[in-house]
Amino acid sequence: MIIRRRSAAGLLCMLAALAMFGAPPARAAKAKATEPPKVELVLDVSGSMRARDIDGRSRISVAQQSFDEVVDALPGETQLGIRVLGSRYRFPGSPKTVGCRDTQQISPVAQVNKVEAKAAIATLRPTGWTPIGLALRAAAKDLGTGETTRRIVLITDGEDTCAPPDPCDVARELAAQGTHLVIDTLGLTLDDKVRRQLTCIADATGGTYTAVQHQQQLTSRLNQLVHRAGSTYQRTPQQVAGGAQCTNAPVLSPGVYTDRERFGEHRYYRVPVTSGQELRASVSVALDRTLNPDYGVLLRATSQDGQELVRGTDAGSGRTDVLSTGLRWSAQGPDGSPEPSASASAGTTGSASGTVCLIVSNSFAAPPGVRTTPGMPLELTVDVVPSSPAPSGPDLGRGWLLLVVLTVAGLVAGLIVGWLARWRIAIWKEN
Repeated sequence: MIIRRRSAAGLLCMLAALAMFGAPPARAAKAKATEPPKVELVLDVSGSMRARDIDGRSRISVAQQSFDEVVDALPGETQLGIRVLGSRYRFPGSPKTVGCRDTQQISPVAQVNKVEAKAAIATLRPTGWTPIGLALRAAAKDLGTGETTRRIVLITDGEDTCAPPDPCDVARELAAQGTHLVIDTLGLTLDDKVRRQLTCIADATGGTYTAVQHQQQLTSRLNQLVHRAGSTYQRTPQQVAGGAQCTNAPVLSPGVYTDRERFGEHRYYRVPVTSGQELRASVSVALDRTLNPDYGVLLRATSQDGQELVRGTDAGSGRTDVLSTGLRWSAQGPDGSPEPSASASAGTTGSASGTVCLIVSNSFAAPPGVRTTPGMPLELTVDVVPSSPAPSGPDLGRGWLLLVVLTVAGLVAGLIVGWLARWRIAIWKEN
Protein backbone atom coordinates (compact mmCIF):
# COMPACT_ATOMS: atom_id res chain seq x y z
CA MET A 1 0.00 0.00 0.00
CA ILE A 2 2.88 2.33 0.87
CA ILE A 3 4.51 1.57 -2.48
CA ARG A 4 1.31 2.40 -4.37
CA ARG A 5 0.94 5.72 -2.54
CA ARG A 6 4.52 6.67 -3.30
CA SER A 7 4.08 5.75 -6.96
CA ALA A 8 0.94 7.83 -7.18
CA ALA A 9 2.66 10.73 -5.49
CA GLY A 10 5.60 10.47 -7.90
CA LEU A 11 3.24 10.44 -10.88
CA LEU A 12 1.43 13.53 -9.60
CA CYS A 13 4.77 15.32 -9.18
CA MET A 14 5.76 14.47 -12.75
CA LEU A 15 2.42 15.70 -14.13
CA ALA A 16 2.76 18.91 -12.16
CA ALA A 17 6.25 19.49 -13.51
CA LEU A 18 5.09 18.93 -17.07
CA ALA A 19 2.20 21.32 -16.55
CA MET A 20 4.54 24.00 -15.20
CA PHE A 21 7.39 23.71 -17.67
CA GLY A 22 5.88 21.91 -20.66
CA ALA A 23 7.60 19.55 -23.09
CA PRO A 24 10.92 20.61 -24.57
CA PRO A 25 9.93 22.66 -27.62
CA ALA A 26 13.10 21.83 -29.61
CA ARG A 27 12.49 18.10 -29.48
CA ALA A 28 8.85 18.47 -30.42
CA ALA A 29 9.73 20.64 -33.40
CA LYS A 30 12.37 18.17 -34.52
CA ALA A 31 9.92 15.29 -34.44
CA LYS A 32 7.50 17.20 -36.65
CA ALA A 33 10.21 18.17 -39.11
CA THR A 34 11.47 14.66 -39.80
CA GLU A 35 10.12 12.25 -42.37
CA PRO A 36 10.66 8.49 -42.57
CA PRO A 37 13.82 7.22 -44.29
CA LYS A 38 13.25 5.96 -47.82
CA VAL A 39 15.22 3.23 -49.58
CA GLU A 40 14.78 1.43 -52.89
CA LEU A 41 16.53 -1.84 -53.66
CA VAL A 42 17.29 -2.25 -57.37
CA LEU A 43 17.98 -5.86 -58.36
CA ASP A 44 19.51 -7.07 -61.62
CA VAL A 45 17.50 -10.04 -62.95
CA SER A 46 19.31 -10.31 -66.28
CA GLY A 47 20.27 -13.64 -67.81
CA SER A 48 23.76 -13.69 -66.26
CA MET A 49 22.22 -13.96 -62.77
CA ARG A 50 21.72 -17.68 -63.50
CA ALA A 51 25.46 -18.32 -62.97
CA ARG A 52 26.16 -20.66 -60.03
CA ASP A 53 29.31 -19.24 -58.46
CA ILE A 54 28.29 -17.94 -55.02
CA ASP A 55 28.52 -20.64 -52.35
CA GLY A 56 27.63 -23.18 -55.05
CA ARG A 57 24.29 -21.49 -55.75
CA SER A 58 22.94 -19.25 -58.48
CA ARG A 59 23.39 -15.52 -58.05
CA ILE A 60 19.64 -14.91 -58.24
CA SER A 61 18.83 -17.43 -55.48
CA VAL A 62 21.46 -15.85 -53.23
CA ALA A 63 20.00 -12.40 -53.88
CA GLN A 64 16.45 -13.64 -53.23
CA GLN A 65 17.41 -15.15 -49.87
CA SER A 66 19.21 -11.96 -48.84
CA PHE A 67 16.22 -9.84 -49.86
CA ASP A 68 13.91 -12.04 -47.75
CA GLU A 69 16.14 -11.65 -44.70
CA VAL A 70 16.45 -7.89 -45.18
CA VAL A 71 12.66 -7.53 -45.46
CA ASP A 72 12.21 -9.54 -42.24
CA ALA A 73 14.69 -7.33 -40.38
CA LEU A 74 13.43 -4.02 -41.81
CA PRO A 75 13.13 -1.17 -39.24
CA GLY A 76 9.52 -0.24 -38.64
CA GLU A 77 9.94 3.42 -39.65
CA THR A 78 11.75 2.73 -42.94
CA GLN A 79 9.86 2.93 -46.22
CA LEU A 80 11.26 0.39 -48.68
CA GLY A 81 10.68 -0.12 -52.40
CA ILE A 82 11.94 -2.83 -54.74
CA ARG A 83 12.67 -2.33 -58.44
CA VAL A 84 14.04 -4.92 -60.86
CA LEU A 85 15.62 -4.80 -64.29
CA GLY A 86 15.80 -7.49 -66.98
CA SER A 87 13.00 -9.59 -65.50
CA ARG A 88 10.46 -9.80 -68.34
CA TYR A 89 12.03 -9.92 -71.80
CA ARG A 90 14.19 -12.92 -72.57
CA PHE A 91 17.77 -12.48 -73.73
CA PRO A 92 18.54 -13.04 -76.58
CA GLY A 93 15.00 -13.97 -77.68
CA SER A 94 13.48 -10.45 -77.50
CA PRO A 95 14.67 -7.43 -79.50
CA LYS A 96 17.27 -5.40 -77.64
CA THR A 97 15.25 -2.21 -78.03
CA VAL A 98 12.47 -3.87 -76.04
CA GLY A 99 14.70 -5.56 -73.46
CA CYS A 100 16.56 -2.32 -72.76
CA ARG A 101 13.33 -0.72 -71.53
CA ASP A 102 12.73 -3.60 -69.10
CA THR A 103 12.57 -2.20 -65.59
CA GLN A 104 9.61 -2.35 -63.23
CA GLN A 105 8.81 -1.61 -59.60
CA ILE A 106 7.49 -4.75 -57.89
CA SER A 107 7.03 -3.14 -54.46
CA PRO A 108 6.29 0.59 -53.99
CA VAL A 109 8.26 2.83 -51.61
CA ALA A 110 6.07 2.59 -48.53
CA GLN A 111 5.59 0.66 -45.31
CA VAL A 112 6.33 -2.83 -46.56
CA ASN A 113 3.81 -5.64 -46.67
CA LYS A 114 6.40 -8.33 -45.98
CA VAL A 115 4.33 -11.23 -47.30
CA GLU A 116 3.61 -9.54 -50.63
CA ALA A 117 7.18 -8.27 -51.05
CA LYS A 118 8.71 -11.69 -50.42
CA ALA A 119 6.21 -13.35 -52.75
CA ALA A 120 7.11 -10.91 -55.55
CA ILE A 121 10.81 -11.57 -55.01
CA ALA A 122 10.33 -15.36 -55.09
CA THR A 123 8.76 -15.28 -58.57
CA LEU A 124 11.74 -13.54 -60.23
CA ARG A 125 13.56 -15.50 -62.94
CA PRO A 126 16.72 -14.17 -64.68
CA THR A 127 16.00 -13.63 -68.36
CA GLY A 128 16.79 -10.24 -69.84
CA TRP A 129 19.21 -7.42 -70.58
CA THR A 130 20.84 -4.97 -68.09
CA PRO A 131 19.48 -1.39 -68.42
CA ILE A 132 21.12 -0.06 -65.24
CA GLY A 133 21.05 3.61 -66.24
CA LEU A 134 17.34 3.52 -67.02
CA ALA A 135 16.59 1.67 -63.78
CA LEU A 136 18.51 4.22 -61.66
CA ARG A 137 16.63 7.10 -63.26
CA ALA A 138 13.31 5.37 -62.58
CA ALA A 139 14.29 4.52 -59.00
CA ALA A 140 15.05 8.19 -58.31
CA LYS A 141 11.51 9.05 -59.44
CA ASP A 142 10.13 6.28 -57.21
CA LEU A 143 11.79 7.86 -54.16
CA GLY A 144 10.67 11.40 -54.96
CA THR A 145 12.24 14.50 -53.42
CA GLY A 146 12.38 15.99 -49.96
CA GLU A 147 14.66 17.35 -47.28
CA THR A 148 15.95 13.96 -46.17
CA THR A 149 18.40 11.65 -47.91
CA ARG A 150 17.02 8.95 -50.20
CA ARG A 151 19.08 5.80 -50.83
CA ILE A 152 19.21 3.49 -53.82
CA VAL A 153 20.97 0.16 -53.33
CA LEU A 154 21.90 -1.44 -56.66
CA ILE A 155 22.69 -5.18 -56.75
CA THR A 156 24.08 -6.43 -60.06
CA ASP A 157 26.54 -8.91 -61.54
CA GLY A 158 27.35 -7.05 -64.72
CA GLU A 159 27.80 -3.71 -66.40
CA ASP A 160 25.08 -1.90 -68.32
CA THR A 161 24.38 -3.60 -71.69
CA CYS A 162 21.91 -0.96 -72.86
CA ALA A 163 23.73 2.40 -72.67
CA PRO A 164 22.81 5.08 -73.44
CA PRO A 165 22.00 6.32 -70.93
CA ASP A 166 25.35 5.54 -69.34
CA PRO A 167 24.75 4.73 -65.63
CA CYS A 168 27.68 6.92 -64.53
CA ASP A 169 26.21 9.88 -66.40
CA VAL A 170 22.82 9.16 -64.84
CA ALA A 171 24.36 9.13 -61.35
CA ARG A 172 26.10 12.45 -61.97
CA GLU A 173 22.89 13.88 -63.38
CA LEU A 174 20.96 12.83 -60.25
CA ALA A 175 23.65 14.19 -57.94
CA ALA A 176 23.66 17.53 -59.77
CA GLN A 177 19.92 17.92 -59.14
CA GLY A 178 20.58 18.33 -55.42
CA THR A 179 17.84 15.88 -54.40
CA HIS A 180 19.79 14.31 -51.49
CA LEU A 181 20.11 11.00 -53.31
CA VAL A 182 22.82 8.45 -52.46
CA ILE A 183 23.46 5.33 -54.55
CA ASP A 184 25.26 2.36 -52.99
CA THR A 185 26.35 -0.46 -55.30
CA LEU A 186 26.92 -4.17 -54.64
CA GLY A 187 28.74 -6.26 -57.24
CA LEU A 188 28.16 -10.02 -57.39
CA THR A 189 31.29 -10.54 -59.48
CA LEU A 190 34.95 -9.53 -59.29
CA ASP A 191 35.07 -8.46 -62.95
CA ASP A 192 37.22 -5.33 -63.24
CA LYS A 193 34.93 -3.55 -65.74
CA VAL A 194 31.94 -4.07 -63.46
CA ARG A 195 33.93 -2.81 -60.47
CA ARG A 196 34.93 0.39 -62.29
CA GLN A 197 31.37 1.14 -63.39
CA LEU A 198 29.82 0.46 -59.98
CA THR A 199 32.51 2.52 -58.26
CA CYS A 200 31.84 5.40 -60.62
CA ILE A 201 28.09 5.26 -59.88
CA ALA A 202 28.64 5.22 -56.12
CA ASP A 203 31.30 7.95 -56.09
CA ALA A 204 29.12 10.33 -58.10
CA THR A 205 26.54 10.45 -55.29
CA GLY A 206 28.69 9.90 -52.21
CA GLY A 207 27.74 6.23 -51.93
CA THR A 208 29.80 3.08 -51.45
CA TYR A 209 30.80 0.09 -53.60
CA THR A 210 31.13 -3.43 -52.19
CA ALA A 211 32.22 -6.62 -53.96
CA VAL A 212 30.18 -9.59 -52.70
CA GLN A 213 31.41 -13.19 -52.76
CA HIS A 214 29.14 -14.92 -50.22
CA GLN A 215 25.42 -14.93 -49.41
CA GLN A 216 25.92 -13.94 -45.77
CA GLN A 217 28.11 -11.05 -46.86
CA LEU A 218 25.34 -9.78 -49.16
CA THR A 219 22.73 -10.01 -46.40
CA SER A 220 24.95 -8.26 -43.88
CA ARG A 221 25.82 -5.42 -46.25
CA LEU A 222 22.21 -4.90 -47.34
CA ASN A 223 21.11 -4.69 -43.71
CA GLN A 224 23.85 -2.18 -42.98
CA LEU A 225 22.84 0.07 -45.85
CA VAL A 226 19.12 -0.09 -45.06
CA HIS A 227 19.75 0.70 -41.38
CA ARG A 228 22.20 3.45 -42.36
CA ALA A 229 19.36 5.23 -44.14
CA GLY A 230 17.49 5.36 -40.83
CA SER A 231 20.49 6.64 -38.87
CA THR A 232 21.63 9.35 -41.28
CA TYR A 233 18.51 10.74 -42.91
CA GLN A 234 18.14 13.48 -40.28
CA ARG A 235 21.62 14.81 -41.05
CA THR A 236 21.11 15.55 -44.72
CA PRO A 237 23.75 17.87 -46.22
CA GLN A 238 22.30 21.18 -47.34
CA GLN A 239 22.69 22.16 -50.98
CA VAL A 240 24.65 25.41 -51.37
CA ALA A 241 26.23 27.30 -54.27
CA GLY A 242 29.61 28.86 -53.51
CA GLY A 243 30.33 32.36 -54.74
CA ALA A 244 32.92 33.55 -57.23
CA GLN A 245 34.40 35.89 -54.61
CA CYS A 246 34.12 36.49 -50.88
CA THR A 247 31.84 39.51 -51.06
CA ASN A 248 28.93 37.61 -52.65
CA ALA A 249 29.60 34.19 -51.05
CA PRO A 250 26.84 32.47 -49.04
CA VAL A 251 27.03 32.75 -45.26
CA LEU A 252 27.26 29.32 -43.62
CA SER A 253 26.35 28.33 -40.10
CA PRO A 254 27.72 25.11 -38.53
CA GLY A 255 26.54 22.14 -40.59
CA VAL A 256 27.23 19.95 -43.61
CA TYR A 257 26.89 21.30 -47.16
CA THR A 258 27.16 19.92 -50.69
CA ASP A 259 28.24 21.76 -53.81
CA ARG A 260 29.79 21.21 -57.24
CA GLU A 261 33.15 22.62 -58.35
CA ARG A 262 34.41 22.80 -61.92
CA PHE A 263 38.01 22.08 -62.88
CA GLY A 264 40.38 24.86 -61.78
CA GLU A 265 37.55 26.78 -60.08
CA HIS A 266 37.57 28.65 -56.75
CA ARG A 267 34.42 28.42 -54.59
CA TYR A 268 33.94 30.99 -51.79
CA TYR A 269 31.91 30.68 -48.59
CA ARG A 270 31.65 32.95 -45.53
CA VAL A 271 31.54 31.85 -41.89
CA PRO A 272 30.98 34.26 -38.94
CA VAL A 273 33.67 33.69 -36.26
CA THR A 274 33.81 35.91 -33.18
CA SER A 275 36.54 36.47 -30.62
CA GLY A 276 37.10 33.40 -28.46
CA GLN A 277 35.78 30.99 -31.10
CA GLU A 278 37.56 28.43 -33.25
CA LEU A 279 36.63 27.59 -36.83
CA ARG A 280 36.92 23.97 -37.89
CA ALA A 281 36.24 23.12 -41.52
CA SER A 282 36.87 20.18 -43.83
CA VAL A 283 36.14 19.41 -47.45
CA SER A 284 35.91 16.11 -49.34
CA VAL A 285 35.78 15.94 -53.14
CA ALA A 286 34.57 12.72 -54.79
CA LEU A 287 36.61 11.85 -57.88
CA ASP A 288 33.72 10.60 -59.99
CA ARG A 289 35.52 10.48 -63.35
CA THR A 290 38.94 9.80 -64.85
CA LEU A 291 41.48 12.55 -64.13
CA ASN A 292 45.01 13.28 -65.21
CA PRO A 293 47.44 12.17 -62.48
CA ASP A 294 48.97 14.48 -59.88
CA TYR A 295 46.03 16.59 -58.75
CA GLY A 296 45.13 18.27 -55.49
CA VAL A 297 42.49 20.02 -53.40
CA LEU A 298 43.15 23.16 -51.35
CA LEU A 299 41.01 24.61 -48.54
CA ARG A 300 41.95 28.08 -47.30
CA ALA A 301 40.60 30.48 -44.69
CA THR A 302 41.20 34.18 -45.31
CA SER A 303 40.10 37.47 -43.87
CA GLN A 304 37.62 39.50 -45.88
CA ASP A 305 40.45 41.61 -47.30
CA GLY A 306 42.11 38.49 -48.71
CA GLN A 307 44.83 37.90 -46.09
CA GLU A 308 45.40 34.16 -45.65
CA LEU A 309 44.85 32.81 -42.14
CA VAL A 310 45.36 29.07 -42.54
CA ARG A 311 45.29 26.41 -45.24
CA GLY A 312 44.90 22.67 -45.64
CA THR A 313 45.82 20.66 -48.72
CA ASP A 314 45.58 17.11 -50.04
CA ALA A 315 47.11 15.65 -53.19
CA GLY A 316 46.48 12.49 -55.20
CA SER A 317 48.44 10.60 -57.82
CA GLY A 318 45.49 9.03 -59.66
CA ARG A 319 44.73 6.09 -57.41
CA THR A 320 42.46 7.74 -54.86
CA ASP A 321 38.64 7.95 -54.99
CA VAL A 322 38.19 10.89 -52.58
CA LEU A 323 40.40 13.83 -51.61
CA SER A 324 39.85 15.35 -48.16
CA THR A 325 41.52 18.12 -46.21
CA GLY A 326 40.70 20.37 -43.27
CA LEU A 327 41.78 23.35 -41.22
CA ARG A 328 41.42 24.97 -37.83
CA TRP A 329 41.65 28.66 -36.99
CA SER A 330 41.06 30.47 -33.73
CA ALA A 331 39.82 34.05 -33.66
CA GLN A 332 41.73 34.68 -30.42
CA GLY A 333 45.12 33.43 -29.32
CA PRO A 334 45.83 31.98 -25.88
CA ASP A 335 47.14 35.33 -24.60
CA GLY A 336 43.97 37.13 -25.67
CA SER A 337 45.44 38.64 -28.83
CA PRO A 338 43.98 37.97 -32.26
CA GLU A 339 46.09 35.33 -34.00
CA PRO A 340 45.69 32.09 -35.92
CA SER A 341 45.88 28.68 -34.34
CA ALA A 342 49.02 26.54 -34.38
CA SER A 343 48.05 24.99 -37.70
CA ALA A 344 48.13 28.34 -39.52
CA SER A 345 50.87 29.52 -41.84
CA ALA A 346 53.64 31.47 -40.17
CA GLY A 347 53.33 35.23 -40.11
CA THR A 348 49.57 35.42 -40.76
CA THR A 349 47.11 37.26 -38.57
CA GLY A 350 43.45 38.02 -38.76
CA SER A 351 40.56 39.86 -37.26
CA ALA A 352 39.63 38.85 -33.71
CA SER A 353 36.00 38.81 -34.71
CA GLY A 354 33.96 39.04 -37.88
CA THR A 355 33.68 36.89 -40.98
CA VAL A 356 36.15 34.35 -42.32
CA CYS A 357 36.18 33.41 -45.99
CA LEU A 358 36.56 29.71 -46.85
CA ILE A 359 37.95 29.02 -50.31
CA VAL A 360 37.89 25.60 -52.00
CA SER A 361 40.07 25.19 -55.09
CA ASN A 362 41.51 22.30 -57.09
CA SER A 363 44.12 21.36 -59.67
CA PHE A 364 42.04 18.86 -61.64
CA ALA A 365 42.52 18.21 -65.34
CA ALA A 366 40.72 15.63 -67.47
CA PRO A 367 42.16 13.54 -70.30
CA PRO A 368 40.62 13.90 -73.77
CA GLY A 369 37.07 12.59 -74.08
CA VAL A 370 36.16 12.97 -70.38
CA ARG A 371 33.31 15.35 -69.59
CA THR A 372 34.13 18.28 -67.33
CA THR A 373 30.50 19.12 -66.52
CA PRO A 374 28.85 18.98 -64.12
CA GLY A 375 31.54 19.91 -61.61
CA MET A 376 33.05 17.52 -59.10
CA PRO A 377 30.80 16.80 -56.09
CA LEU A 378 32.16 18.18 -52.83
CA GLU A 379 31.01 18.02 -49.23
CA LEU A 380 31.93 20.86 -46.88
CA THR A 381 31.67 20.52 -43.10
CA VAL A 382 31.73 23.66 -40.96
CA ASP A 383 31.82 23.95 -37.18
CA VAL A 384 32.45 26.86 -34.82
CA VAL A 385 33.38 26.00 -31.22
CA PRO A 386 34.89 27.80 -28.21
CA SER A 387 38.62 28.14 -28.82
CA SER A 388 40.91 26.02 -26.69
CA PRO A 389 44.17 27.40 -25.25
CA ALA A 390 47.40 26.28 -26.84
CA PRO A 391 49.17 23.57 -24.86
CA SER A 392 51.92 24.95 -22.58
CA GLY A 393 54.00 21.78 -22.61
CA PRO A 394 53.84 18.02 -22.31
CA ASP A 395 51.55 16.74 -19.57
CA LEU A 396 51.92 13.08 -18.71
CA GLY A 397 49.15 13.08 -16.09
CA ARG A 398 49.31 9.79 -14.22
CA GLY A 399 52.21 8.85 -16.44
CA TRP A 400 54.52 10.76 -14.07
CA LEU A 401 53.72 8.26 -11.29
CA LEU A 402 54.45 5.35 -13.62
CA LEU A 403 57.73 6.99 -14.63
CA VAL A 404 58.80 7.34 -10.97
CA VAL A 405 57.84 3.73 -10.20
CA LEU A 406 59.80 2.43 -13.19
CA THR A 407 62.85 4.53 -12.23
CA VAL A 408 62.86 3.28 -8.64
CA ALA A 409 62.27 -0.29 -9.77
CA GLY A 410 65.20 -0.01 -12.18
CA LEU A 411 67.53 1.29 -9.47
CA VAL A 412 66.52 -1.42 -7.01
CA ALA A 413 66.87 -4.13 -9.66
CA GLY A 414 70.34 -2.80 -10.55
CA LEU A 415 71.44 -2.82 -6.91
CA ILE A 416 70.19 -6.38 -6.37
CA VAL A 417 71.89 -7.67 -9.52
CA GLY A 418 75.14 -5.94 -8.55
CA TRP A 419 75.03 -7.31 -5.02
CA LEU A 420 74.39 -10.87 -6.29
CA ALA A 421 77.24 -10.56 -8.77
CA ARG A 422 79.68 -9.49 -6.04
CA TRP A 423 78.46 -12.26 -3.76
CA ARG A 424 79.06 -14.91 -6.46
CA ILE A 425 82.53 -13.55 -7.14
CA ALA A 426 83.38 -13.66 -3.41
CA ILE A 427 82.17 -17.27 -3.11
CA TRP A 428 84.19 -18.23 -6.23
CA LYS A 429 87.40 -16.73 -4.77
CA GLU A 430 86.94 -18.56 -1.48
CA ASN A 431 86.55 -21.89 -3.24
